[in-house]
Amino acid sequence: MTSRAPETAPGPVVRGRRGPALATLAVSLVACVVAIAVGGSATPVIEGLFDVGPVVRWGLPLVRVIQDGAGALTIGLLVVGAFLAPGRGTPPVTLQAARYAVTSGVVWVVATLVGVVLGFAEAAGTPVDSPEFWSEFTQFVWTLETFRVAIISALVAAAATTVAAMSLQRKGIATAAFLAVSALLPLALAGHASGTADHETAVNTLATHLVAASLWIGGLLAVVVLRPALGQHLATVVGRFSTMALWCFVAVAGSGVVSAVIRLGGIGELGNLATAYGALVVVKATCLVVLGLLGWQQRRRVVGRMAAEGPGRGLFLRFALTELVVMGVAVGFATALSRTPTPSSPGPLDPSTSAQLTGFPEPAAPTGTTWLTLWRFDWLWGVLALLAVGVYLMWVLRLRRRGDRWSGLRAISWVTGWVVLAWATCGAPAVLGRVSFSWHMVDHMTIAMYAPLFLVLAAPVSLALRALPARGDGSLGPRELLLGLVHSRLLRMLGNPIVAAVLFFTSLVVFYYSALFELALTTHTGHVLMTAHFLVTGYLFAWVMVGIDPGPPKWPPSLRLLILLITVSFHAFFGVALMSGTTLLAPDFFGALRIPWIPDPLGDQQTGGSIAWAVGEIPVLVLSLFVVRDWIRSDSRESRRHDRQADRDGDAELVAYNERLQELARRQERQRSPDA
Repeated sequence: MTSRAPETAPGPVVRGRRGPALATLAVSLVACVVAIAVGGSATPVIEGLFDVGPVVRWGLPLVRVIQDGAGALTIGLLVVGAFLAPGRGTPPVTLQAARYAVTSGVVWVVATLVGVVLGFAEAAGTPVDSPEFWSEFTQFVWTLETFRVAIISALVAAAATTVAAMSLQRKGIATAAFLAVSALLPLALAGHASGTADHETAVNTLATHLVAASLWIGGLLAVVVLRPALGQHLATVVGRFSTMALWCFVAVAGSGVVSAVIRLGGIGELGNLATAYGALVVVKATCLVVLGLLGWQQRRRVVGRMAAEGPGRGLFLRFALTELVVMGVAVGFATALSRTPTPSSPGPLDPSTSAQLTGFPEPAAPTGTTWLTLWRFDWLWGVLALLAVGVYLMWVLRLRRRGDRWSGLRAISWVTGWVVLAWATCGAPAVLGRVSFSWHMVDHMTIAMYAPLFLVLAAPVSLALRALPARGDGSLGPRELLLGLVHSRLLRMLGNPIVAAVLFFTSLVVFYYSALFELALTTHTGHVLMTAHFLVTGYLFAWVMVGIDPGPPKWPPSLRLLILLITVSFHAFFGVALMSGTTLLAPDFFGALRIPWIPDPLGDQQTGGSIAWAVGEIPVLVLSLFVVRDWIRSDSRESRRHDRQADRDGDAELVAYNERLQELARRQERQRSPDA
């Protein structure tokens, strides 16, 4: 974000067309009204009793349609303007997209806050015009998670809107785009599906659904709205959006199926599709199928023709407007669906204490085969592992098809790293680590030390920079974003071995000896952030030690080895502190658990300390060996360099050195001579 003038002076701004956005919103509102009437979600439970009135009952879903539509348009405008629109510096269409995004962003924030007010009225059973409403609202609204996360989402959306309003360069608008997308994530915690028994899967799928749908719908809206301003670049933008839309379609379809199965109570409950709720699901699924077919035809019949700068522009607009109508229906029905009661309520949780604290059934005592046989698939990290492996192998194949080579050992290292991470997040450490400190420490060590080592050795950044196409038109593609990150000031600071080591160890101590540990054990958000943090800090530490990807200059091996030995000493001290500690960490959590196979939680914690000490030393030893290898190789390279230089100049450096020694000897001889 900056107030400097853009590198490319803005030319005349061509006005966009806001009609498609307003028409899509109108279709969504009408579809929402129809869906509410079918689902009955606006009918009071008991007529005249605890009824907050039709303004709240009908206004809440309609405001949510406006909120979702404005949010999607804001995200789409920022993404298209920052990442898809060609042009050196900051072209006029990018600035125009940012200005439109400010307007839709303000609507997004206001609609979100109005939804908080109406939602609180519904939850409290108090009409908005009641004398006591606002006193109750100010006193209790922040204490309820549903409204707290909505307010947080509105604040992040407001930050994105502010950044977009103040930015005159493409990088600032790109920052606003990332902020706008992140504003959707808190809403997953308050979504309809997040109240199900399988809370974590519901939150993960809903977050994926929201982000993918917003990018897809908002991106298409933005392309249509900015179509006159894009001019000759429309074909390029449509082609790039088509690729993004394909990924979004897959994400929306996959997350929608999982979410529907969760809400309906499982695969065996598909008979519930005959209910009103099921009818709404069928309509939404039909819209998705229709959109998939339209998108396929768009890619097959339109994108190629437009790329030839010939016909196809009118055909694109007809396809796009049809898609927007179907999207509007889908958004309206999805909003009504989120307020419609499911036909079968989820089964009760296991009555055990652990199930009430963790949200999962109490795991059985581990056996000798538990390490390999106990699994609970995590839809966030499991799918991320599959995508990471698939994309990496696709890039390797792309290099080989054009005749370039890539080390098979690096590919094996990448796959191994993600398999290890998938085991830590979906296997026995993840399942048992929710109730056992010792197993949690196995999970932690695997995520922070073992998986990053394999991932760093795979050199993913180098592969990406070779496989991703470069954009020569000034827009920010994946390769340009990656290059910007590699050469950023932030990475230059974090790439300092001392900073990386301090982050790696200090965050370890702060996490376990503060309330963050219990937050990670009891909340999904805390658990996800914990996993991401330890994975990133572990990757950063391994990268500054032995990484070969481009970035800040590597320190000499001798200094890296010294920092590594100091870090491992502190890490060993942490393990010893846990082994000898007499105070239970996260006492409100572990103290309340009643696990038959963990009779002594403090003893289990001390066992975890021994695991941190013993298991954590192995990857450090491997890192040390790699650093020593780099040291030996650097000495060998230096020797070979001297040999080549000697061959070129007749060993002039050695001759000069010998002559200098002889001159010094002659001076000393003259000083000792009595005639000197």
